[in-house]
Amino acid sequence: MKILHTSDWHLGHTLYNYDRTAEQQAFLRQLACIVAEEQPDAMVVSGDIYHYSAPAAATQKMYTDAMLNIHQACPGMAIVVTAGNHDSSSKLEIDSSLWQHFGLNVVGNIERTAEEVNLDKHIIEVDNEKGTTGYVIAVPHVYPQNFPLLDTETPRDQRQARFFQALLDEVKKRNTAQLPVVLMAHLSIEGSDRSGHDESIGGIEYVPLSAMGEGYDYLALGHIHCPQDIKGSHHHARYCGTPLPVSFDETYPHSVSIIELEKGVEPQISTREIENTIPLVTLPHDPTPFEDALKLLEEYPEETPAYLRLNVLTKGYLPPNCNEKASNAAKGKACKYCYIKTTRERQADTDESKHISIQEMQEMSPLEIARLYYRETEGEEMDAELCLLMETAVQKVKSKNNP
Repeated sequence: MKILHTSDWHLGHTLYNYDRTAEQQAFLRQLACIVAEEQPDAMVVSGDIYHYSAPAAATQKMYTDAMLNIHQACPGMAIVVTAGNHDSSSKLEIDSSLWQHFGLNVVGNIERTAEEVNLDKHIIEVDNEKGTTGYVIAVPHVYPQNFPLLDTETPRDQRQARFFQALLDEVKKRNTAQLPVVLMAHLSIEGSDRSGHDESIGGIEYVPLSAMGEGYDYLALGHIHCPQDIKGSHHHARYCGTPLPVSFDETYPHSVSIIELEKGVEPQISTREIENTIPLVTLPHDPTPFEDALKLLEEYPEETPAYLRLNVLTKGYLPPNCNEKASNAAKGKACKYCYIKTTRERQADTDESKHISIQEMQEMSPLEIARLYYRETEGEEMDAELCLLMETAVQKVKSKNNP
């Protein structure tokens, strides 16, 4: 069975108020071309279809048009879409009955009643003209504490693992022909590389790989943006990563993954790189004084599209008109100036850092500890205004604790 694994499209994402529709449409066209060339048995999209839980109508239309084009590129291919932590499960599922006519299965939430959980909703048979070629188990993003109770014996902190294993056990009963099994999940596995990942939405709650259960041939993960095989999985578990960078810190190649599966054999994994029509560029690679970085922006080719951030090294504060200067330097060019990343230059230490014992630390005041920390991290003394603010905060805490 051949699988195309993708996730974290983040359709509707804007970068520093710049609209990214053209880039996202370009990616979706590339994806349709890859599907036409690869002719996979199934395409699995492991969450975060949209960047916002209430996507604009134009963004939803972009998704709908793209899915129809992808279906037409390979009409016999099954498509399985699950909700991520950025998605609204109800909005994603609203047209699920209609989508099934185009071979697209949408799983936004776990369906349960007072009596039981509908496990069948999460189990999709992958069929072609020769019959069933494998199974996909589709699990959307669910916070660990919200997984359903399947039996009275399972402790609350083990419900997640119990749910995954219950699905795998159910597929095992049906899979008498020993066909490949793909498990989809949108979560964070312990030990994964989260380079460049923005944790401000949904947060990061790590689970061990062992909590995903036993019985799958490939674990199609979403949520972490850096493409990677999970250590110790022997290529059986993978994050495909984002097809387009969501932040400047996602400095790795972006792609979709192609997985060749055969029961009992290590998966064969390859990638198809996605070309970003407007790349995210940092000038320069290493921090440099503002005027030097500004000169690089002024010299940036006029016809080259890019999002640009300046990488600036500073001893103190940036000049108040720095953003205005940078915006003017980019005016009239194809590039789009975004922001300035600053790195504070540490002053050379005049003596070796002083080692402090626990007893000495206990004898120091909160302000003394704060000043020491500031000196160590910033390379200079905390100014009088910041000291006063710190002392005021300490006094407020003391008065609250000792009414």
